[in-house]
Amino acid sequence: MQRDIEYKLYLVTEEDMPLEQLLPMIKQAVNGGASLVQLREKSSGGKIFYEKALQLKNFLDSLSIPLIINDRVDIALAVEAAGVHLGQSDLPMEAVKKIIPDSMVVGISAHTVEEAILAEETGADYIGVGSIFPTSSKSDANLLPQGMLEKIIDSVSIPVVAIGGITEENAILLQSHELDGIAVISSITRADDPKSAAERLLKNAFRV
Repeated sequence: MQRDIEYKLYLVTEEDMPLEQLLPMIKQAVNGGASLVQLREKSSGGKIFYEKALQLKNFLDSLSIPLIINDRVDIALAVEAAGVHLGQSDLPMEAVKKIIPDSMVVGISAHTVEEAILAEETGADYIGVGSIFPTSSKSDANLLPQGMLEKIIDSVSIPVVAIGGITEENAILLQSHELDGIAVISSITRADDPKSAAERLLKNAFRV
């Protein structure tokens, strides 16, 4: 099944940002071109994560923007999210595919050509590749070796989204790559004007 997902500007939420701050920021980012939102709550308990995800899902539905849940397949199912994003240490793709509906998108983080090829072979809908640049948003993120992004893009036919330390300034360096999207956290969530930040990121990364 072909999912109608636009990955071009993939907004990942900042850890523990309260809803009263999160929702207005997301709306501004969407007005600037953000096409997809991932809720990332590494330290939240299940009940808090669920309640936040449910409210965010209802809000994004009103904007016609898909919601992706980071790591937690149970939360994604419970709120009927558009998809779930997995890390290499999360449930295996084969197991996840057994318990989610065909309509749900599954993305996975990949750092090598081997991981990318395996992700596609086991049914991933897209791959998140990084960290492209140094980042403070994820303490355990390893910088991608020189040339690895190009090798991964060439090795798969599913969409590839770059993530990690992407800013308005360095997004220009990604123009030469055949990326399907960029995933951004702090360059939008901490921006004084999320709408303008989103517009500039799209312009710099894709000449949009």
